[in-house]
Amino acid sequence: MYIGLDLGTSSLKAILIDDEQRVLAEHSVALTVERLHDGWSEQNPESWEKAVREALAAIRAQHDCTGLTGIGLSGHMHGATLLAKDGTVLRPCMLWNDTRSHAEAAEMDADPAFREITGNIVFPGFTAPKVEWVRRNEPEIFAKTAKILLPKDYLRFYLTGEYVAEMSDAAGTAWFDTGARDWSDRLLAICGLSRYSMPRLVEGSAVSGTLRGDLAAELGLPACVVAGGGGDNAAAAIGAGVVREGEAFLSLGTSGVLFAANDRYRPDPATAVHAFCHAVPGTWHQMGVILAATDALNWLSRLTGQSAAALTSDLGALRAPAQTLFLPYLGGERTPHNDAAIRGQFLHLDHATDAKAAARAVMEGVAFAFADCRDALGATGTTITRALAIGGGARSGYWLDVLATACGFPLDVPEQGEFGAALGAARLGMMAATGAGPEIATAPPVARSHDPDTALAPAFAEAHQRYKAAYAAIKTL
Repeated sequence: MYIGLDLGTSSLKAILIDDEQRVLAEHSVALTVERLHDGWSEQNPESWEKAVREALAAIRAQHDCTGLTGIGLSGHMHGATLLAKDGTVLRPCMLWNDTRSHAEAAEMDADPAFREITGNIVFPGFTAPKVEWVRRNEPEIFAKTAKILLPKDYLRFYLTGEYVAEMSDAAGTAWFDTGARDWSDRLLAICGLSRYSMPRLVEGSAVSGTLRGDLAAELGLPACVVAGGGGDNAAAAIGAGVVREGEAFLSLGTSGVLFAANDRYRPDPATAVHAFCHAVPGTWHQMGVILAATDALNWLSRLTGQSAAALTSDLGALRAPAQTLFLPYLGGERTPHNDAAIRGQFLHLDHATDAKAAARAVMEGVAFAFADCRDALGATGTTITRALAIGGGARSGYWLDVLATACGFPLDVPEQGEFGAALGAARLGMMAATGAGPEIATAPPVARSHDPDTALAPAFAEAHQRYKAAYAAIKTL
C-alpha cells in the first residue's frame, strides 16, 4: 500500500492506494491563508505539521496500514520556508501567490543569466525573489537562515528529518539549471547563497528518506520509504497519466494550469510559459499558468453573497459571449503577461447585468486567459490537440463547454475517482518503494468529452480579441 500527501493552498489531502491503485481511504484537512497586506500570502508551516498528523491518523483509522511501504509527496510550488540551523522555522512561508517581491523579481529577470540557466522568466511568485525580499526587508531573518525548503519539502523534513528536494519543484525556484537538473551555483551566488543552503536533490520517483521512527510509532504506521514526489502540477500529471510527449491536462483549480508533457527540455522564457523538469527522470514539461481560475468565481461568490454552485447552476445551453468582459487578474498574472501589478476588471456592465450574467463573464474571462496560455504554448512549438480536464471547476459542464470552445480543443473528463496530485504522489511513492517506472502512471478512463462548439467558435474568437485589447488598454491607465 502507498500513501499520497498533497499539500494544497486550502487543504492537505491524503489518500491510500493498493497495488492495483484503487483508493482505499482518503482524508482532507482544511488550511487557511493569511493576507496581511495587498499582494501578501502566507501560511504557518506548523499548520502543515498538524494537518499531516491528522490526515495520516484518519487514513489509519479508515484502513489497516500494516502493509504500507511507500509515501509520496506533492505540494504547492515556489513557497519560501526558511529554517535555522536547528531546523526551527524562522517566519511564515511566503506562498506561490505572494507577489510582494515583484521589484526583486524584475531585477533578477533583468540579469540574462537567470533566463539562460533556468529557462524561465523570474516571476514574483518564485522562491528566489521572495528570499531576496527577506534579505532586504528582514535582514535578521536572512542572517539566521541555514536551509531554504519548498512547502512539500518541509513536510518531508518533518516526516523524515531529511533536507531533500526533487527536480520538478526545484525548477520553480529560479536557482535551478533546468536542463542539467541541478542547482545553479552561479545563480545562488548572485543571490548571496550557496548550495549548502539548499536541500540535496533526488528524482521524484526515487527514495528520499524513511518515515521517522518516533512519528511512525505515534501514528501506528510502518517506517516506510518516502519518495521525492513532485510539485503540485507535475504530481497531478502523474495522477492523470500525462507523462509522454503530446499528452496534456487543463487544471481548473484555485489557479489555472495548461500543462503539456515534453520528451525534451523546451524553454522559451519570452512567452512566460514555464519550462520545468517533470517528476520522473528524463522528462520535462511546459505550463501556461493563470493565477485566478476558480478563485475568480469564489471572489464573485463573496461579492454577491451567492455560492459558486448557485451562480453556475441553471445557465442553460452554451451561448455566444456577451459584451460584458471580465479580466481575472485579481492578484496579477503570469502567462503570458508576467504582470504582478495588473488587477481584475469588469467592462461593459449595464442595467441588465445580474449575478448570473456576471458569473458567465467570469467563466468566459478565465477561459480567455486559458486561450492566452494556449497561444503562448503554441509560440514555443507545442500544440495541444486535446486535454484531460481536472480540478474542482471541471465539475461544471457549462464551464468546460466554454473552455473547449474558447481554446479550440476537446476536454476529456475522467470517470469519478481521484486523478489529481494526491494520486500522483501515491504513484511516486509506489515507484520509490517498488522500483516501478512511469508506465504505472496510466491515463484514467474518460467519462465524457466536451468538444468545441464550431458554430459559436467565431464569436468566442472575436470576444477573445476584445479581451486581449482590454488588457492592452488598461495597461495604459
